[in-house]
Amino acid sequence: MPNPNRGACGFQSSEFEQEYERPSKSEMKRQVNALQELGAALIAEPRDRVKRVPMPEDVRDAILECQLITNHEGRRRQLQYVGKKMRTLDEAEVAAIQQAIDSWKGLSKADTNAMHALERRREKLLTDDKVLTTLLAENPELDAQHLRTLIRNARKEQAESKPPKAYREIFQILKQIEAKKTKAKAADAAAELDDEEDDE
Repeated sequence: MPNPNRGACGFQSSEFEQEYERPSKSEMKRQVNALQELGAALIAEPRDRVKRVPMPEDVRDAILECQLITNHEGRRRQLQYVGKKMRTLDEAEVAAIQQAIDSWKGLSKADTNAMHALERRREKLLTDDKVLTTLLAENPELDAQHLRTLIRNARKEQAESKPPKAYREIFQILKQIEAKKTKAKAADAAAELDDEEDDE
Protein backbone atom coordinates (compact mmCIF):
# COMPACT_ATOMS: atom_id res chain seq x y z
CA MET A 1 0.00 0.00 0.00
CA PRO A 2 1.52 3.40 -0.96
CA ASN A 3 2.51 5.70 1.88
CA PRO A 4 0.39 8.93 1.62
CA ASN A 5 3.10 10.94 3.39
CA ARG A 6 5.81 10.07 0.91
CA GLY A 7 6.85 12.81 -1.45
CA ALA A 8 10.25 13.96 -2.63
CA CYS A 9 12.66 12.34 -0.15
CA GLY A 10 9.78 11.76 2.25
CA PHE A 11 9.24 15.51 2.89
CA GLN A 12 6.04 17.41 2.32
CA SER A 13 6.34 20.63 0.35
CA SER A 14 5.16 22.69 3.33
CA GLU A 15 8.30 21.62 5.22
CA PHE A 16 10.49 23.09 2.46
CA GLU A 17 8.48 26.33 2.46
CA GLN A 18 9.01 26.77 6.20
CA GLU A 19 12.73 26.21 5.73
CA TYR A 20 13.01 29.00 3.11
CA GLU A 21 10.98 31.50 5.13
CA ARG A 22 13.61 31.58 7.86
CA PRO A 23 16.20 34.40 7.66
CA SER A 24 19.74 33.34 6.79
CA LYS A 25 22.37 32.92 9.51
CA SER A 26 24.21 36.05 8.44
CA GLU A 27 20.95 38.05 8.40
CA MET A 28 20.14 36.84 11.92
CA LYS A 29 23.68 37.74 13.01
CA ARG A 30 23.24 41.26 11.61
CA GLN A 31 19.95 41.64 13.49
CA VAL A 32 21.59 40.48 16.72
CA ASN A 33 24.48 42.94 16.20
CA ALA A 34 22.07 45.80 15.49
CA LEU A 35 20.13 45.07 18.70
CA GLN A 36 23.37 44.81 20.69
CA GLU A 37 24.46 48.21 19.33
CA LEU A 38 21.05 49.69 20.17
CA GLY A 39 21.45 48.45 23.74
CA ALA A 40 24.99 49.88 23.92
CA ALA A 41 23.69 53.24 22.61
CA LEU A 42 21.13 53.34 25.43
CA ILE A 43 23.79 52.47 28.03
CA ALA A 44 25.85 55.47 26.82
CA GLU A 45 22.93 57.87 27.43
CA PRO A 46 22.10 59.68 30.72
CA ARG A 47 19.95 57.64 33.12
CA ASP A 48 17.01 60.09 33.12
CA ARG A 49 16.80 59.80 29.32
CA VAL A 50 16.82 56.00 29.42
CA LYS A 51 14.03 56.02 32.02
CA ARG A 52 11.80 57.97 29.61
CA VAL A 53 12.22 55.54 26.68
CA PRO A 54 9.18 53.27 26.19
CA MET A 55 10.40 49.69 26.79
CA PRO A 56 9.67 46.71 29.04
CA GLU A 57 10.80 47.18 32.65
CA ASP A 58 13.19 44.20 32.67
CA VAL A 59 15.07 45.59 29.62
CA ARG A 60 15.29 49.06 31.20
CA ASP A 61 16.53 47.59 34.51
CA ALA A 62 19.28 45.63 32.70
CA ILE A 63 20.43 48.83 30.93
CA LEU A 64 20.37 50.97 34.10
CA GLU A 65 22.28 48.27 36.00
CA CYS A 66 24.95 48.13 33.26
CA GLN A 67 25.50 51.90 33.62
CA LEU A 68 26.46 51.40 37.27
CA ILE A 69 29.03 48.64 36.65
CA THR A 70 32.62 49.89 36.47
CA ASN A 71 34.43 46.54 36.48
CA HIS A 72 35.45 45.74 32.87
CA GLU A 73 34.57 42.04 32.89
CA GLY A 74 31.35 42.60 34.84
CA ARG A 75 30.31 45.34 32.42
CA ARG A 76 31.08 43.14 29.41
CA ARG A 77 28.89 40.34 30.82
CA GLN A 78 26.08 42.77 31.62
CA LEU A 79 26.35 44.23 28.10
CA GLN A 80 25.86 40.72 26.68
CA TYR A 81 22.87 40.31 28.98
CA VAL A 82 21.43 43.60 27.71
CA GLY A 83 21.88 42.28 24.14
CA LYS A 84 19.99 39.12 25.11
CA LYS A 85 17.20 41.21 26.64
CA MET A 86 17.03 43.41 23.52
CA ARG A 87 16.32 40.28 21.46
CA THR A 88 13.09 39.76 23.41
CA LEU A 89 11.65 43.03 22.04
CA ASP A 90 9.18 43.06 19.18
CA GLU A 91 9.58 45.25 16.07
CA ALA A 92 7.37 48.06 17.40
CA GLU A 93 9.36 48.28 20.64
CA VAL A 94 12.68 48.33 18.75
CA ALA A 95 11.34 51.05 16.41
CA ALA A 96 10.22 53.16 19.41
CA ILE A 97 13.70 52.90 20.99
CA GLN A 98 15.41 53.75 17.67
CA GLN A 99 13.10 56.75 17.27
CA ALA A 100 14.00 58.01 20.76
CA ILE A 101 17.75 57.67 20.05
CA ASP A 102 17.36 59.39 16.67
CA SER A 103 15.47 62.28 18.27
CA TRP A 104 18.29 62.76 20.82
CA LYS A 105 20.78 62.94 18.00
CA GLY A 106 18.54 65.45 16.25
CA LEU A 107 18.28 63.23 13.23
CA SER A 108 15.56 64.12 10.77
CA LYS A 109 13.73 61.50 8.73
CA ALA A 110 15.98 62.32 5.77
CA ASP A 111 19.09 61.81 7.93
CA THR A 112 17.75 58.48 9.17
CA ASN A 113 17.00 57.36 5.60
CA ALA A 114 20.51 58.41 4.51
CA MET A 115 21.98 56.43 7.41
CA HIS A 116 19.98 53.33 6.45
CA ALA A 117 21.14 53.74 2.83
CA LEU A 118 24.76 53.74 4.06
CA GLU A 119 24.08 50.62 6.16
CA ARG A 120 22.65 48.88 3.08
CA ARG A 121 25.71 49.89 1.04
CA ARG A 122 27.96 48.47 3.75
CA GLU A 123 26.04 45.15 3.64
CA LYS A 124 26.49 45.03 -0.15
CA LEU A 125 30.23 45.68 0.26
CA LEU A 126 30.45 42.63 2.52
CA THR A 127 28.49 40.35 0.22
CA ASP A 128 29.46 41.48 -3.29
CA ASP A 129 33.06 42.21 -4.39
CA LYS A 130 31.80 44.15 -7.46
CA VAL A 131 30.43 46.85 -5.14
CA LEU A 132 33.96 47.54 -3.88
CA THR A 133 35.25 47.79 -7.48
CA THR A 134 32.53 50.38 -8.25
CA LEU A 135 33.23 52.29 -5.02
CA LEU A 136 36.96 52.50 -5.79
CA ALA A 137 36.27 53.61 -9.38
CA GLU A 138 34.00 56.40 -8.11
CA ASN A 139 36.42 57.40 -5.33
CA PRO A 140 40.02 56.87 -6.57
CA GLU A 141 41.40 58.66 -3.48
CA LEU A 142 40.38 55.70 -1.27
CA ASP A 143 42.99 53.26 0.02
CA ALA A 144 41.93 50.07 -1.78
CA GLN A 145 44.17 47.78 0.28
CA HIS A 146 42.89 49.20 3.58
CA LEU A 147 39.28 48.80 2.48
CA ARG A 148 39.84 45.19 1.38
CA THR A 149 41.41 44.41 4.76
CA LEU A 150 38.47 46.04 6.59
CA ILE A 151 35.93 44.05 4.56
CA ARG A 152 37.83 40.82 5.22
CA ASN A 153 38.01 41.64 8.95
CA ALA A 154 34.31 42.60 9.11
CA ARG A 155 33.34 39.25 7.56
CA LYS A 156 35.56 37.50 10.11
CA GLU A 157 33.99 39.49 12.96
CA GLN A 158 30.53 38.37 11.89
CA ALA A 159 31.57 34.75 11.43
CA GLU A 160 33.30 34.59 14.82
CA SER A 161 30.85 36.81 16.78
CA LYS A 162 33.57 39.34 17.54
CA PRO A 163 32.98 43.05 18.33
CA PRO A 164 32.16 44.89 15.05
CA LYS A 165 35.27 47.16 14.94
CA ALA A 166 36.03 46.88 11.20
CA TYR A 167 32.28 46.79 10.46
CA ARG A 168 31.90 50.22 12.13
CA GLU A 169 35.01 51.63 10.42
CA ILE A 170 33.58 50.75 6.99
CA PHE A 171 30.44 52.71 7.90
CA GLN A 172 32.54 55.76 8.89
CA ILE A 173 34.42 55.64 5.55
CA LEU A 174 31.12 55.49 3.62
CA LYS A 175 29.80 58.35 5.75
CA GLN A 176 32.87 60.50 4.89
CA ILE A 177 32.43 59.75 1.17
CA GLU A 178 28.78 60.84 1.39
CA ALA A 179 29.70 64.00 3.32
CA LYS A 180 32.26 64.91 0.62
CA LYS A 181 29.64 64.41 -2.11
CA THR A 182 27.15 66.61 -0.25
CA LYS A 183 29.82 69.30 0.21
CA ALA A 184 30.76 69.13 -3.48
CA LYS A 185 27.09 69.42 -4.52
CA ALA A 186 26.66 72.45 -2.25
CA ALA A 187 29.79 74.06 -3.72
CA ASP A 188 28.54 73.39 -7.28
CA ALA A 189 25.15 74.90 -6.44
CA ALA A 190 26.83 78.00 -4.96
CA ALA A 191 29.06 78.36 -8.06
CA GLU A 192 26.01 78.12 -10.34
CA LEU A 193 24.29 80.82 -8.32
CA ASP A 194 27.34 83.10 -8.65
CA ASP A 195 27.40 82.53 -12.44
CA GLU A 196 23.73 83.43 -12.72
CA GLU A 197 24.31 86.65 -10.73
CA ASP A 198 27.26 87.55 -12.98
CA ASP A 199 25.10 87.05 -16.09
CA GLU A 200 22.56 89.51 -14.74
